[in-house]
Amino acid sequence: MAIKTYKPTTPSRRYMTNLDSGDITAKASVRSLLVKLPATAGRNSNGRITSRHREAGAKKLYRIIDFKRNKFGIEGTVATVEYDPYRNCRICLINYVDGEKRYIIQPKGLVVGEKIMSAEAGLDIKTGNAMKLKSIPVGTLVHNIELNPGQGGKIARSAGGYAQIMGRDGKYVSLRMPSSEMRYVLGECLATIGTVGNEDFSNIVIGKAGRNRHIGIRPQTRGSAMNPVDHPHGGGEGKTGSSGHPVSPWGTPAKGFKTRKKKASDKLIIAKRKK
Repeated sequence: MAIKTYKPTTPSRRYMTNLDSGDITAKASVRSLLVKLPATAGRNSNGRITSRHREAGAKKLYRIIDFKRNKFGIEGTVATVEYDPYRNCRICLINYVDGEKRYIIQPKGLVVGEKIMSAEAGLDIKTGNAMKLKSIPVGTLVHNIELNPGQGGKIARSAGGYAQIMGRDGKYVSLRMPSSEMRYVLGECLATIGTVGNEDFSNIVIGKAGRNRHIGIRPQTRGSAMNPVDHPHGGGEGKTGSSGHPVSPWGTPAKGFKTRKKKASDKLIIAKRKK
């Protein structure tokens, strides 16, 4: 997918880039798959900010995505490729032969008119098909991977994301994750063959603050510009460097400090991700 540049009519326009929308074939038209989500703007039920630097952003409708891919043995046809304001990849509208319509994440290379299917085993290793991990050959690139059978895809769902099947060990399949972490996942979990499309999303240059406001990101104030009562970096005469290591407003180290909590699934990690 091509990156689109602009004529430098203003200073911010000079470096701004965007994705070419030539791959989008239609706008959202299936009303039953569109939902209006409440905009929390980073606040909890008491109205207090729990996620800083958030706002509602531009108005948008949520597209209900089929992450479970549980229509086994029923063929579907790609009807449209659409833009999704809630995610950085494209989505496909699938028309199944039984009349049902569902959205899925668009794998790279899947275009309008192609056929896809889900099954426990026995399908061709074709982009867009979904099978259980134990039925997919070693070395295959997959995305939208379940962590627990029937839960729906949780891993490798963003633009350009994928994991690679590295081997099998009993009821488990070993995967190399997008972060380079190696871990076991149950072979009964479903995965979709191929990589997620729109891989050029990471090359976009925002260009101006207004585009971040549309996304829902508010400005951040440097800790060194605050008073000592507001931030550990605050205070001092003129511009001063922070004493000690950089920390959050609540004293948590900001660089290299591990904040991941222990989980039951940690025992399934073979090799942790590389720095």
